[in-house]
Amino acid sequence: MSHRYSGNFRAKHPADLKVDEVIMKEVTLKMVNGRMACKTAHSIASKLSVSPSQVGVAIDLQNGRIQACQLGLFGHEKTKSIAQGGSGKITELGSDIQNTLVDGRLSCAAAWRIADTHAVPRLEVGRACEILGIKINQCQLGAF
Repeated sequence: MSHRYSGNFRAKHPADLKVDEVIMKEVTLKMVNGRMACKTAHSIASKLSVSPSQVGVAIDLQNGRIQACQLGLFGHEKTKSIAQGGSGKITELGSDIQNTLVDGRLSCAAAWRIADTHAVPRLEVGRACEILGIKINQCQLGAF
């Protein structure tokens, strides 16, 4: 969720917005201390056969925070840069990343596809983007 709405994520949406009760119930059950891991949110979307953005809206309406972004962009310990570590596939990934950019940025969904194509963790693509100075946009959950 963006800094602009920090602490009041409901404000990102119209006051009369309704979310499917099944989605809202599942989000409520899985949220811990007002937070939900990205992976958990995507698992809910898959389980319920809904889009990740619908789950993201349900999290927002509960003023919840998404943590542990699978690309390493937010919700992790601040002690390390995500650029540290990794498998060393930056050159291989970098080519696919560069070929997939739209207006100089890589969408979250495209980053996931690249990770799947190369059989690497999604965090590896996030690392490559950080090292290459490429911004990731269009979070599938609507966090950014």
